[in-house]
Amino acid sequence: MVQKIKQDISIGTNLKRIRVKAGMTQEDVVTQLQLLGIDMSRNFYAHIEQGRYSIRTSELAKLRKVFDVEYNDFFVGIE
Repeated sequence: MVQKIKQDISIGTNLKRIRVKAGMTQEDVVTQLQLLGIDMSRNFYAHIEQGRYSIRTSELAKLRKVFDVEYNDFFVGIE
């Protein structure tokens, strides 16, 4: 069973900030996720950045690899 992280506070703003800093488009991110075994569309990824989808822990783990960041980077400014 795949677990989801309930987003009572969205990390989407941080995901977008990290993506833009990495110089990547949403399509770039999705392509990298697919290469790592995460089947996701650009539209679906956009929903994550908008906070409209509760991200799965497996997706977050792969995003950490795609962006080459620490988990803490996803939660900057969230208390």
